[in-house]
Amino acid sequence: MEEGDRDWDEFDPKAREEREIGREMVSKSTGLGSVMAHFYRGEMSVVTTWRSRLDETINWAVTIISAILIYAFSTEGNHVILLTGMVVIAVFLGIEARRYQAYDVYRARARMLQENLFANTLDPSQGVEHRNWRRELSEDYRNPAIKTPYVEALARRLRRIYLPFFVLMLAAWLFKLTAFSDQPVLEAAAVGSVSGLVVCSVVGLFYVGIVAISFWPRERRSKGEFGEYEPGEWKESD
Repeated sequence: MEEGDRDWDEFDPKAREEREIGREMVSKSTGLGSVMAHFYRGEMSVVTTWRSRLDETINWAVTIISAILIYAFSTEGNHVILLTGMVVIAVFLGIEARRYQAYDVYRARARMLQENLFANTLDPSQGVEHRNWRRELSEDYRNPAIKTPYVEALARRLRRIYLPFFVLMLAAWLFKLTAFSDQPVLEAAAVGSVSGLVVCSVVGLFYVGIVAISFWPRERRSKGEFGEYEPGEWKESD
């Protein structure tokens, strides 16, 4: 039966001949193969765009951190600017977590194609990773949805990038209070009429919070790209 004569009401995306279309694309040229090639190229373009947006946020954060550290340890610098730096980094973290959620939507689509279409094309004997991948991908295009919870996105960006930034700012703040002041730490940490004890307590609670977000056990929802293989293992020859 020709493709145009099919009864699409009886279409079953979980059927072997429908889910393992990579096998068909290898054996013969199909219109679907051409569509999927353009489709994948477009998805990878969107993934690359969102990846660059994440990098832009990191670049801005690094630039601002550098400027804050230079000013904080100048002759006119004050430890308050380092506290301000912590707030600025937190803002960038919030922005990047939102961007990461969007990035993961498109990365998940690309990975769905890689796992179930291209992997099946290269080795049809292994089948596909998701029996219902075509329906899942179709549903995601009809009703796009965020797949990574915001807290998980925060945790992933903290562990990968922002936690070292916060640690750097904390170390710089403590160094500024101890090495550049003759006063006791709690007195030197005061900000205007706010006592040093309150300031230190707020900073301490803030850091406890970001560490808890970073390492609190949770089920991973974001789409991973790398499996548990030793580096270079796939290059080994028989």
